[in-house]
Amino acid sequence: MKEKLDAIKQKALEKLSQVTDLDGLNEIRVEFLGKKGELTAVLKSMKDVSPEDRPKVGQFVNDARVAIEEKMDEIKKTFEAKALENKLKSEVIDVTLPGKDPEVGHRHPNTIALSEVEKIFIGMGYEVIEGPEVEYDYFNFEALNIPANHPAKDEQDTFYISKDILLRTQTSSCQARVMMDKKPPIRVISPGRVYRSDEVDATHSPCFHQIEGLVIDKNITFADLKGTLAEFAKALFGEDTKVKFRPHHFPFTEPSAECDVSCFKCGGKGCRFCKGSGWIEILGCGMVHPRVLEMRDIDPKEYTGFAFGLGLERIALLKYEIDDMRLMYENDTRFLKQF
Repeated sequence: MKEKLDAIKQKALEKLSQVTDLDGLNEIRVEFLGKKGELTAVLKSMKDVSPEDRPKVGQFVNDARVAIEEKMDEIKKTFEAKALENKLKSEVIDVTLPGKDPEVGHRHPNTIALSEVEKIFIGMGYEVIEGPEVEYDYFNFEALNIPANHPAKDEQDTFYISKDILLRTQTSSCQARVMMDKKPPIRVISPGRVYRSDEVDATHSPCFHQIEGLVIDKNITFADLKGTLAEFAKALFGEDTKVKFRPHHFPFTEPSAECDVSCFKCGGKGCRFCKGSGWIEILGCGMVHPRVLEMRDIDPKEYTGFAFGLGLERIALLKYEIDDMRLMYENDTRFLKQF
């Protein structure tokens, strides 16, 4: 038995002297010390050894195991030391090399435009609020005096998740929510992302941003709306900017209007930028419809208000003279670095 154990030990040590990596070392461990290894097989045959010889044979087996394990540990430490040495060599830092300037991010034109708009209205005493992008049909349409059969509710224009839940088509839904949670006086703007079923082109996108404004208080008139938007236009586009209102229709405002600003490029004389008209359309507005107030338990005989909505991308496109909306979403650093 001793000769057999010596042969197994010598065989293991000879193989260990030829091993080149940790995987090979593990294979030898399994071959000799594993559950089905050669040395383990000898241990399993101890039942066939006479009782008086078992202590001596057990000692031989243990000596062989210790010798093999010590050699394995020695080789393993060698491999680990070499691996650490290689790692340290690969991570050497040459402090004499010139430094690298880190890439610095750039604010998106949408972000810059939104910051300016918010700053203007906060200066007028407005509060900035947010609302959910996944909205109930009720708040997006019905609470804004848009009936069930209105064309705006057509599935060709709106992304429906279920019969009663959709991706909001306008931040005006915040108007209905803020009137439910807060009683007059109210003076808020609600910027956010909106969704419509539009084809992507130079002026359209199925996902874009709007800013809704709402004021409700006693004795609010259309003159207050005109004055507010005139001040906003001057602050955003320049002190010489003028505003013009054209009659329009929105279900949740009455009367309603489209608001134009004098072209800040040519000063209203007519140019390519304003298509020769001298005016640029920027937003829709109007007095809050009495029916909308009534649905929120606000007495239209005591309170009146106005609302307006503008597209954030449109403001950014105009302000920075960008001629293709798709540039805003392509994440081209050559474009973004200009801002």
